[in-house]
Amino acid sequence: MLRKWRSWGPPVLLILPSLTLVGVFVYGLIGANLKTSFTDQHTRATEGSFVGFENYTALFGDETFRFALRNLLLYTGAFVLGTLLIGFVWAWLLEKGVKGEGFFRAVYLFPMAVSFIASGVVWRWLLNNAEGERAGGLNRFFDQMGVGFLQNEWWTHPRWGIVAIAIPAIWQLSGYVMALFLAGFRGIPLELREAGRVDGASEWQLYRHVIFPQLSPVALSAIVIVGHMSLKVFDLIMAIAGQTNYTTQVPATQMWIEFTRGDYAKSAAIGTVLLLIVAVLIIPYLVYTYRQERSR
Repeated sequence: MLRKWRSWGPPVLLILPSLTLVGVFVYGLIGANLKTSFTDQHTRATEGSFVGFENYTALFGDETFRFALRNLLLYTGAFVLGTLLIGFVWAWLLEKGVKGEGFFRAVYLFPMAVSFIASGVVWRWLLNNAEGERAGGLNRFFDQMGVGFLQNEWWTHPRWGIVAIAIPAIWQLSGYVMALFLAGFRGIPLELREAGRVDGASEWQLYRHVIFPQLSPVALSAIVIVGHMSLKVFDLIMAIAGQTNYTTQVPATQMWIEFTRGDYAKSAAIGTVLLLIVAVLIIPYLVYTYRQERSR
C-alpha cells in the first residue's frame, strides 16, 4: 500500500489544489446554475421551487430569445468566415516571404493585446450611424472620399446590425488566426513541396493536393477556437451598442438583462442553453483530437 502511495500520491497532491478549485468554481457553479434554471425564482424575494423544464419551454417560446439566437448565428458566421479568410490571406502573403515580415506580424497581432471593451469604445465612434453632414467615423470617411452610397446604419440596422458588430471582432482576431495558419505553413516540410513540383504539379495543384490538406487540422482548430469565442460574445456588444439595443441582442446580453432584473431562473436557463451550444462545438473537437493522439 505504501509503495502504491509513493507512486501515485505525489502527483495527486500536486494537482489537488487545481482540481479543488475547478470542481468548486467551475463544475460546482455550473451545477448551481442548472439547479436555479429548474426553479421559479423570477424575483429576488423568493427562493423558488422546482418547476422542471418550464423555464426552457417559455424561453424558446420567447420571440426575443429566438431573435437573439438568430443574431448569434449571424454573428458567428460572419466572425468565423471573416477571421478565417483574412487570417489565411495574411499568413499566405507572409509565407511567400515579404520584406519586413517581423513588422507585419507585430502589426497584425497587436489588436489581440487590446481588450474588447477598449476597442469597442473606438469602434462605437467608427461605426457611427449618422449620415450626410452629421456623419462621423466611417460614414464621414465615405462621404469625404466621394463614396457616400457606402454610408449605412451599421449596428443600428434593424436586421443586419449584428453583422456590423462582427467587423471589430474580425479586426481583433484575424491576427491570431494568421499566426495559426503561418505556423501551419512553416510546419509543412519542403520535401513535400519539391516532390509535388517534380511530379509536374502546378502551383494551384500543389496548394490543393499538398498544402491545403496539411492545413486542415489548423483550420479546424481555428474554427473551434474562434467559434466558441463568438458564441460567448458579450463585452464587445456592451461597449458598442449597450444592453438596451434590441437589434444587437444575443443570448449573453439577454442573460445579463434578466439577471439584473432579478429573474434568476430565466437567466440561469439562458446560461445553460449557451453552455450546451458551446459544448456541441467543443466536445466533438476534443473527441477528434483524442482519437488522433491515440492513433499516433
